[in-house]
Amino acid sequence: MSEPKIFLDYDQKALDDAYDQAVYAANRDQVIARFASASRTTRQHLGEPQRFAYGKSAIEGLDVYRTGKPDAPVNIFIHGGAWRAGLARDYAFPAEMLVRAGSHLAVLDFNNALETKGDLTIMADQVRRAVAWVIDNARQFGGDPARVYVSGTSSGAHLGGVVATSGFAVKGYALASGMYDLRGPRLSKRSSYVAFTDEVEDALSPQRHLSRISAPVVLLYGSLETPEFQRQSRDFAAALAKAGKETELLVANGYNHFELTETLGNPYGPLGRALLKQMGLA
Repeated sequence: MSEPKIFLDYDQKALDDAYDQAVYAANRDQVIARFASASRTTRQHLGEPQRFAYGKSAIEGLDVYRTGKPDAPVNIFIHGGAWRAGLARDYAFPAEMLVRAGSHLAVLDFNNALETKGDLTIMADQVRRAVAWVIDNARQFGGDPARVYVSGTSSGAHLGGVVATSGFAVKGYALASGMYDLRGPRLSKRSSYVAFTDEVEDALSPQRHLSRISAPVVLLYGSLETPEFQRQSRDFAAALAKAGKETELLVANGYNHFELTETLGNPYGPLGRALLKQMGLA
């Protein structure tokens, strides 16, 4: 007897697997370790970042890696980690590419869902406040507040999508391997550590608030990602296009979830190339 379908064509196990990257990316731990290692090497080459506080708690800070060019654009990166892991320090690796291309990089720190007792609204509020801080204070580190871009991967791409619906003067978004409607995640085992409610599901599903999005959105996913992470990007791109929003969908053939994030620091990789193109940098 087959198991009952609980979402689209998924039974419970298939849906749980579709929101569990380890099932589809056997090299997850190795690639995540490379993020940290490459970030240490980046700091050796560029020096330690400037640390700024965007809020009162210790975690509410961001690392800025500065380019030497005056009035330079700023890319704000929102890290992933299934809403429950990740620190700015381990996501410095895109800085060398961006700094040498003429952009500042601001990498955000914020609480994770384990620390907020599953409350994603706290995380969304922190990320929004951090983006607002960068726009308001970009000139402190030589940035152009009129040329602020946002990028994110995985759960950071979800939070980037939330920012895109929040009315900020951001020039563009590059979001990879994200979730843009929370119905699927809510029905999966992620609900064991995220406190989903009807209100949270609706408020933090960017795909349900397309009218609020005003900047171009580039979406990427890897061909070796889980089926849900592929579908989420396709559906969001289709909804944006139908709503008349400026959007582009890129498929990174041969990349899994973590391998695609790693290309953020490579000007010839899918994500790094997309980032530089959107920002108008060589």
